[in-house]
Amino acid sequence: MKATSVDEEFNPSVHVYEPHKVGLPALSPYFRALWQRREFAAEMSRTGIRAANTNTFFGQVWLVLNPLMLAGVYYVLIEILSGGGSREDATARFVHLCAGLFAFYYFSGAMTTGAASVVGGGKLLMNMSFPRMLLPLAALRTAFFRFLPTLVVYGAIHLATGQGLKWQMLLAPIFLLLLTIFAAGMAMIFAALQVYFRDTTSFLPYFVRIWLYLSPVLWFAEDAPKKFQDFMMFNPLYSLLGGWTDLLVRGTIPETSMWVGATVWAFAAALIGGLFFMSREREFVVRL
Repeated sequence: MKATSVDEEFNPSVHVYEPHKVGLPALSPYFRALWQRREFAAEMSRTGIRAANTNTFFGQVWLVLNPLMLAGVYYVLIEILSGGGSREDATARFVHLCAGLFAFYYFSGAMTTGAASVVGGGKLLMNMSFPRMLLPLAALRTAFFRFLPTLVVYGAIHLATGQGLKWQMLLAPIFLLLLTIFAAGMAMIFAALQVYFRDTTSFLPYFVRIWLYLSPVLWFAEDAPKKFQDFMMFNPLYSLLGGWTDLLVRGTIPETSMWVGATVWAFAAALIGGLFFMSREREFVVRL
């Protein structure tokens, strides 16, 4: 089948194109179409939020209670395994655990819902023409708005435990932005893989759980297990979540390696994920 232009595909009145790279559409009209349909992605996200009842009071409460109760469970587990400690250390661990878990579940939620977005939107793909990348990006938006209430709860926990406010905390959104970019890339990678391998979403929960244990959520970044210290540079969440908690919880500036690692991982995932997704998206309808 001859390729039609991105403009023609998303707006039937324009012209024909030939991909400038194997499998890839012309990027300029593709991203122009993507931007023009940003309200479409936002509406899909709002629909998903309403469907999950997360725009209601009790829906919002559950968004907060779920990671908060998990933080309590992991806190008890850590206290038992570590044999306890001073009250100050226990408080710092709990605050760190909340900050890390809230951010981790934002990332994992964006990745897992993004992974199911293309297959879940099969009928939409068959009946409408639009850049398919809107689907995982809409899932990312949904995860972000589900994450926002947890920031309010974390702020209350931070102040209630006497952690204080430091100017370094103003830099924490930089790592949150990088985490969002990384989550977008991972969502696009797994969304494309799910089309070809339908068991991907069944495998993801186990992958996510292992990733949680290997990331500085249940432990501080500088307390990485000795067995894994040499491999931590290969864990993207080590720098992304480590920098986030260092700034937000401790108010300390992360090491340069944290900044560099977080930036490289975030943009590498977005670039690889975006190119991989775009190179395959014209096959999605056939395979669905």
